[in-house]
Amino acid sequence: MNRDTAKLRVQRGGPEDQPIFDPFEVPYSEGMSVLDALIWIRAHTDQSLAIRYSCTNANTCKECMVKVDGKTVYACTERLGTEQVTVGPLPNKRLLRDLVTDIAPPKEKLSLLLGQGGE
Repeated sequence: MNRDTAKLRVQRGGPEDQPIFDPFEVPYSEGMSVLDALIWIRAHTDQSLAIRYSCTNANTCKECMVKVDGKTVYACTERLGTEQVTVGPLPNKRLLRDLVTDIAPPKEKLSLLLGQGGE
């Protein structure tokens, strides 16, 4: 692989779809994260790619969790290398679309429902 590019295989689809993996090639620079690559893909190659992140919270949001090569990681801290990586959604969460899963804790959902029902 060219040192100036990184290759990713990104799982696409919704909860009812058979998952497919789209290949992407992004400009690579030393120290770049998987999230950097996903944001670049969304901005320059495929605006329909569904990803979730909220890095304005100093990397404490936990919203960018994905599977990279079968390992659960934070996309914002997982560094890209020169080998192709496969990126997919968290398997133990309800898939919404592409890499976006339902990450709200069950108790939080219950609290929201109770709060809305009590007004």
